Amino acid sequence: MPSPFPGMDPYIEDPEVWSDFHARLAEQVSGGLNQIIQPRYVARMVPRVTYDLIQVDERRSVRPDAGIWETGRGGAVGGAVAVITPAPVQSLVPMEVPLRLVSVEVRETGKLRLVTAIEILSPVNKRPSHEAYDEYQRKRRALLRSETNLLEIDLLRGGERPPLERPVPSAPYYLTLVRARRYPTAEVWPIQLRDPLPTVPVPLLEPDPDAPLDLGAAVAAAYERGAYGALIDYGLAPPPPPLPEAEAAWLGERLRSAGAR
Repeated sequence: MPSPFPGMDPYIEDPEVWSDFHARLAEQVSGGLNQIIQPRYVARMVPRVTYDLIQVDERRSVRPDAGIWETGRGGAVGGAVAVITPAPVQSLVPMEVPLRLVSVEVRETGKLRLVTAIEILSPVNKRPSHEAYDEYQRKRRALLRSETNLLEIDLLRGGERPPLERPVPSAPYYLTLVRARRYPTAEVWPIQLRDPLPTVPVPLLEPDPDAPLDLGAAVAAAYERGAYGALIDYGLAPPPPPLPEAEAAWLGERLRSAGAR
């Protein structure tokens, strides 16, 4: 079942869906590029792990990593009888879970020289309070200072976007390409909710022409392979942030015309 939307599906931004979709999209991007950039280049998926806080359910069972074992009988320690004072209250500590993020790198075969970095932003990359935000900002600066091209794919409406020096038209989604030889100029594709996703250039080494990345086809394939049509309840409102009134009205009409549940 295909998505009812012509471009990006805002329901994929749900945290329960996004993490899986993020990895599947990276796989589609790298696989699609490898069909056209070989033999001189190869696109590789590069995973990294960060940690994210989750809400702790007090009923959750947590197995400790260390314990104290009884080695004998009796209540005396060192000849003295100790009476343990029970804690008067209980609370919870912040609980973190590993979060896998995936980038795509286009490298020249042989020496594996990095040519273009493709970053698919995740919510933690756009949350200033999260360590992954600072990590990505450092990585971004390092890439921009290097001879590597940078393509940022931002398919998330929420969070703080990577900075640009000049204003661009307002849109829920953006693609940004910085070519190393044109730095600091950035090519920007603002994408509205009702727009199809574009085919964007992936720079290679001169004199090779750019490789085309059909982002719409990659997103559609990731949606199909992830079976998100069976997981998403389109009868609910899309995940935050709230849509502007005109966009919300268009979304409702789109879902009705598509017969989405």
